[in-house]
Amino acid sequence: MRTLRPLLASVLLLGMALAQRQVTVQEGPLYRTEGSHITLWCKVSGYQGPAEQNFQWSIYLPSAPEREVQIVSTVDPSFPYAIYTQRVRSRGIFVERLQGDAVLLHITELQERDAGQYECHTPNTDERYFGSYSAKMNLVVIPDSLRVTAIPQTLNKVEHDSLELKCEVSKSTAQHSHVSIAWYRQRGSEAPVEIISLSRDFVLRAGSAYAQRQATGDVRLDKVGETTSKLTIYNLHPSDQGEFYCEAAEWIQDPDGSWYAMTRKRSQGAIVNVQATDKEFSVRLETEKRMYIVGEPVEFRCILEAQNVPDRYFSISWAFNSSLIASLGPNAVPVLNNEFAQREALGQLKVAKESDNVFVLKIYRLRLEDSGKYNCRVTEREKTVTGDFIDKESKRPKNIPITVMPLKAGFAVTAISRTPGVTYNESFDLQCIIKPHYPSWVPVSVTWRFQPAGSTEFHDLVTFTRDGGVQWGDRAAAFRTRTAIEKAESSNNVRLSISRASDTEAGKYQCVAELWRKNYNSSWTRLADRTSNLLEIRVLRPVTKLQVSKSKRSITLVENRPILLNCSVKSQTSPDSHFAVLWYVHKPSDADGKLILKTTHSSAFEYGTYAEEEGLRGRLQFERSASGGLFSLTVQRAEVRDSGSYYCHVEEWLLSPNHAWYKLAEEVSGRTEVTVKQPDNRLQVSQTHKNLTVLENEWVTLECLVKNRSSPSSQLAVEWSVRRPGRADREVLAWLSRQSTLHYGEPAALGDLRGRLRLESPAPGLFLLSIHNCTVRDSGAYGCRVEEWLLDPSERWYKRAEQLSGISTLTVRQPDPTLQVDTATANLTVQEKESFPLDCSILSRSSPESHFAVTWYSLRAKEAGDHTEQGEEEEEEEREAVLSVGPDAIFSPEAGRWEGRLRFQRLSAVLFRLTVLQAGAADTGNYSCRVEEWLADPNGVWYRLAQEESGMVAVHVQDAGSTLQSVICSNDALFYFVFFYPFPIFGILIITILLVRFKSRNSSKNSEGKNGVPLLWIKEPHLNYSPTCLEPPVLSIHPGTMD
Repeated sequence: MRTLRPLLASVLLLGMALAQRQVTVQEGPLYRTEGSHITLWCKVSGYQGPAEQNFQWSIYLPSAPEREVQIVSTVDPSFPYAIYTQRVRSRGIFVERLQGDAVLLHITELQERDAGQYECHTPNTDERYFGSYSAKMNLVVIPDSLRVTAIPQTLNKVEHDSLELKCEVSKSTAQHSHVSIAWYRQRGSEAPVEIISLSRDFVLRAGSAYAQRQATGDVRLDKVGETTSKLTIYNLHPSDQGEFYCEAAEWIQDPDGSWYAMTRKRSQGAIVNVQATDKEFSVRLETEKRMYIVGEPVEFRCILEAQNVPDRYFSISWAFNSSLIASLGPNAVPVLNNEFAQREALGQLKVAKESDNVFVLKIYRLRLEDSGKYNCRVTEREKTVTGDFIDKESKRPKNIPITVMPLKAGFAVTAISRTPGVTYNESFDLQCIIKPHYPSWVPVSVTWRFQPAGSTEFHDLVTFTRDGGVQWGDRAAAFRTRTAIEKAESSNNVRLSISRASDTEAGKYQCVAELWRKNYNSSWTRLADRTSNLLEIRVLRPVTKLQVSKSKRSITLVENRPILLNCSVKSQTSPDSHFAVLWYVHKPSDADGKLILKTTHSSAFEYGTYAEEEGLRGRLQFERSASGGLFSLTVQRAEVRDSGSYYCHVEEWLLSPNHAWYKLAEEVSGRTEVTVKQPDNRLQVSQTHKNLTVLENEWVTLECLVKNRSSPSSQLAVEWSVRRPGRADREVLAWLSRQSTLHYGEPAALGDLRGRLRLESPAPGLFLLSIHNCTVRDSGAYGCRVEEWLLDPSERWYKRAEQLSGISTLTVRQPDPTLQVDTATANLTVQEKESFPLDCSILSRSSPESHFAVTWYSLRAKEAGDHTEQGEEEEEEEREAVLSVGPDAIFSPEAGRWEGRLRFQRLSAVLFRLTVLQAGAADTGNYSCRVEEWLADPNGVWYRLAQEESGMVAVHVQDAGSTLQSVICSNDALFYFVFFYPFPIFGILIITILLVRFKSRNSSKNSEGKNGVPLLWIKEPHLNYSPTCLEPPVLSIHPGTMD
């Protein structure tokens, strides 16, 4: 029991090993040639399930080695990818089942894209996955470089001859490969028979049918070059007849060690005919006819029919009426008897061997005595060992009798023509008919004579001589190139053919025939002559078929465009017609048309007077269509003055047979009315009116927009102008010429504006005028005037149109005043001798560039010197400027009592402070400041924009307590009252009384003042002492009143 357990385990393991699925594919890599039919095998073993397994083939292309491309399956028709579907359906790729578990993959025509890694996969039929279900191999596709060539030919051989054929085999495969070569013979539809072959292992083998002959050396295969082999067959047999060709195969060794024929090709065939040897021969005798005329040639041909004639020996003998004429031995040297030897010496007879099979007896001029029977005899001879010849078999054909008749001297000559009237360049034939008809060997000469039209003299044109030559007359030079003469073989009729007839060939023709006989001594005897009738030939010019189009048309175009004029020839007399075309123009003011251009029939150009006068030479272009019937004249760059009625005059010219041109016909075309106008005025300038308002010192840009123009190639000139307020005329500011040159207006009108103008054109048709640093004086109505200039065909510029734009009203204003000063009121109490500040605060200003002028004022009460009608005194406020600071920071002089006591400070751009030092009781009062805002215009001139008053500041100076002296000294009125007024007042009273009394005497009315009181106006000194009264007073004069 213990010994059985290991045995059972071994059996179980063996069963498991046997049950493991294994897929095997043909070992790679395999090298196969493009275009060949290949097979790849695949089999499976160790599987479970049905005996017939399914297989699926896929490929992994080198360009995508990780992607599977499905090719074909034995179970799923939809398995192939689109790239292989068509080839699978057409059986270009298919799977052949060898047995249930083995298949072959067929690719009938291998392509370059078929290279890659092939995978054979078997779907699982086992109870569980165990083993391998696919296998892979590599296939490399290489170009087919095998070349097999042989010369296609047909060879006729005789039995026992030798045969040599060559075949060239070449390849350029990079892989190591071998080549095998084999020669085959094939007859019709029979299977090819192998003659001899050289295997891939360089082993020479003969086919079974030629093995014995190869062993004896009658069949050989030799290499005569790097790529050429030669087949040699000695001692050919009749059975060797057929088509010979060579076949080569290129072999490569697969990884499993086997050799595979990658490609196999055959050459073109050579047809070899082998004729069996036969010792029999036959002889026949031939001649053209049996009836001859004296002087006519005769030829007898003795034809030998035998096999392998060049290798056999024959002798020939000729007989006349059973008498020997001549004989030829195997060396083909003729031997003639005495009579015929003389004729052979005179060139009247010839005996010769024409070829191995044909022997000839020729008599060039028969005699009456040559009538009789002729024959030939052929004898085969055999050459002995000693070199002598012995006669063997002899044969002769039947006799051939001939009859030689004498020549008749009576004949008639007639001249005829089927075309007595011909047209230029046509051909006509003249025939000289001789009756009876003599054979071609009969010596007859024929002369054609010609009498030109308008002449009375005949001259020889051409002669067909008795020996068959052609001899031209002395005055026939014009005929020779266009005349052919021929003589019919069957008769003595002589045809004179004249081509390309012209006036030169018009006239009367006549032929003269002469009959000759050549004597034995080679002299000639004229037997008879005859003259034919007269033939008159008329040569007419061809009837014209010229037709020119008469259609009329009108053309309206814009200047600078081309005028296209056509002249169409609808029909012409001959395809070889040439045309002269004259182009005319008719103006309403002219009686006749004027010549523009003439093109002669030889395509030469001649300019007419109109072209010269109007300068058209450089603007004319003439063309002729390829078909030849359409002529075109183009007037380039048309001008308005080119308007008119155009037509063409066509002349048809033909080349006469004498190579001289003549005018056949002429015709005028229909007229073309041409109207050339200037381009339509399409100039359009924007008419939009604008109102622009800007502040001083700002920039403004005015626009002049050209919306449309007459021509894209036109040039524009733009002029800018302005009408200022209060002025009637417009002032030109600047203009931009059509050459883009900038010009300015009058300096007096521009002033400083010139330096602030800027003109630009950022885009075609858009013109901008910019004014920098605008001033109030720049206000006005601005506009542009646009001129459009066009270039006429004469390269001159002219103004086509002009238009004004819409008005742009520009208003330049000064900035709106926004000056605001602090108007709050304040009360300020200070002690005497102290300082007090007076602030002037600006709450807002119109511009950051503003400058300010500040003036402080003191307002205090004063007593009026006048009395009202009621006698009441009225109090007023006295306004006194304390200090002024201008916008240029220049200070005004200090008032007298303020001198030395003022201090000015600018705490910020909008805060000014005036400090009053050493305040006194006189400083008590109301104070305010006035602020003026100044701005500079673009020219740097300052102007006052606004002014504002501040609020009042009430200042009260308190008395600090004093002595009588200080009180008196500090009060001017008290000082004057105590120390000054008592002295002069009495004197004044006395003087006044005296004056009043004196004046009252003269005029009591004039001496009375207002209300009866006399007026006194005096200048009184005003003393201003220092606060300490230690300095002398300053005397100043002020206006005052005193009652």
